Amino acid sequence: MIIGLHHYLTLAALLFAVGLAGVVARRNILVICMCLELMLLATSLALVAFSRFNNSLDGAVFVFFIIAVAAAEVAVALALVVALFRKRQTVFVDEFTILRH
Repeated sequence: MIIGLHHYLTLAALLFAVGLAGVVARRNILVICMCLELMLLATSLALVAFSRFNNSLDGAVFVFFIIAVAAAEVAVALALVVALFRKRQTVFVDEFTILRH
């Protein structure tokens, strides 16, 4: 069996859908951050698949930028989680009413 581009794109779409469902349905901010990372990895998989099947390195270059953005996002998100946990003693998004003002 030959694995084609549509197999990679289907897997990337499924991973993105699982990540999106996790962002929409979850209340825990740590789980939301993990689902955002899953969505970034799904887009990286799609870019690498396109790059592989087009015999170019353009997609791989974009993946390096995505990895850099993901690392920065994790650092900022964890800093926010620690700060909000110290302030409210919870990591549930529903209880962060201080962000509405």
